[in-house]
Amino acid sequence: MKKRILLLFGMLSVFFLLAGCSEIKKPITSESTGFWNEYIVYPLSWLIKEVAHFLGDNYGFSIIVVTILIRLVLLPLMIKQTKSSKAMQALQPEMKALKEKYSSKDQKTQQKLQQETMALFSKHGVNPMAGCFPLIVQMPILIGFYHAISRTPELKVGTFLWFELGHSDPYYILPIVAGITTFIQQKMMMAGQQQNPQMAMMLWMMPIMIVFFAFSFPAALSLYWVVGNIFMIVQTYFIKGPDLRATATGKVGEKK
Repeated sequence: MKKRILLLFGMLSVFFLLAGCSEIKKPITSESTGFWNEYIVYPLSWLIKEVAHFLGDNYGFSIIVVTILIRLVLLPLMIKQTKSSKAMQALQPEMKALKEKYSSKDQKTQQKLQQETMALFSKHGVNPMAGCFPLIVQMPILIGFYHAISRTPELKVGTFLWFELGHSDPYYILPIVAGITTFIQQKMMMAGQQQNPQMAMMLWMMPIMIVFFAFSFPAALSLYWVVGNIFMIVQTYFIKGPDLRATATGKVGEKK
């Protein structure tokens, strides 16, 4: 779990590093060069503009539609990630028993613990890194979409609902909704898992980071976060329905 949290923090650091790099301020066009620009950012920017033209040059609706399309494309990876997480969770009691059995910190005992743990994974056909791979595949696409929104000139002058897409939300509604939906989505993802201090920290850290950055980022990006989070909430509800119901039942039982 600690390794996964460190990996997630590393990916988030890369995300915000790329978000703040000098190229983020350069408009993306068909003349932009480099693999990143030509094969990831520009195609996504082109898709946003084409969908907007189809919707009567409404770039706000275009961001919503393209965000949902991208999430649908990534859905198989998310399902695989969720299944891998559930498989690892099912092995937690046996892994805990192994740690208690080989509690000594000497090198020989720790090597034996590692061997027994890998044998347990092999016996149940579980790959501990399988849950991380889908996340690694998704990140370039999501970062590329972030760049496409930030660097598409048409979005800087577009308006949607009460805000201008190229400027931050004047009423801070989108940043707050982005933070709330991030919290809900993470809470749902953690349903059925054993809670620990690291997970509790992540549950609060991510929404706070999203709200903090969304206050100054263009509203188009906040809209992208909100729509993506709502999609993930619905997706998680259907994928982890039994876990969510069990968690709810457990809470009711505690209250009783």
